Amino acid sequence: MARFVYRMQSVLNIKEKTEGQVKMEFASAQSELNKQLDILEEYIRRKEDYLTEAEELRNAESLKLQDILDNQYATAQMDVMIAHQSKVVAKQQDVVEKIRIRLTRAIQERKMQETLRDRAYAEYLEEEKQEEFKETDQRTSFTYTQRQRDENS
Repeated sequence: MARFVYRMQSVLNIKEKTEGQVKMEFASAQSELNKQLDILEEYIRRKEDYLTEAEELRNAESLKLQDILDNQYATAQMDVMIAHQSKVVAKQQDVVEKIRIRLTRAIQERKMQETLRDRAYAEYLEEEKQEEFKETDQRTSFTYTQRQRDENS
């Protein structure tokens, strides 16, 4: 019995390799997005701390004007930093989405090649089955012919 050889195996190998590379890119981009989200959450937490501190400064028995002004400045700076970091997060989300689309496409292409390989293998098995049937038929026919000759002689 001959061995099955998929003639487009090299294409399938390339599709699998491409998918692997895009998966690595996706993981890296997702990791960067998580890092940027953590930074944004830290900025938001720090702003909340400044707001809590501002409340305490305003409710203190003696008002310290410089501390209140410094706190207001720090809160305003955190607003700027949060706005900037939100933009960074949005850009990174776009990058992740683009790579996710590429990954989806790469997976579809690989699966399509695997389907083609499976079909080719099914055809190969059918051809082998037909070839085996032919051989069996020829053997049977040959044996029958030999018996007929032996009986007639």
